Amino acid sequence: MAEAKPIGEVTHYYGGLGVAIVKFKKAIKVGEKLRFKGATTDFEEALKSMQYDHKDIEEAKKGQEVGIKVKEKVREGDEVYLAE
Repeated sequence: MAEAKPIGEVTHYYGGLGVAIVKFKKAIKVGEKLRFKGATTDFEEALKSMQYDHKDIEEAKKGQEVGIKVKEKVREGDEVYLAE
């Protein structure tokens, strides 16, 4: 099986809110399972909600930066994959 390609990257993390700002390289929908991976980050989480411009959205477009609530700390530069 080929190595999975990242579908996005964390560009910012708001620790107080537990919100990651992720820039996606492909369209992604609420309900898909994501894997966050970096030097000290590695966890999977179902995408429950996304926000763009402080409004809830169901789908992020390619190249869009969106806010995602995450259960664990992530860091700038962490890569985001689609989980199996």
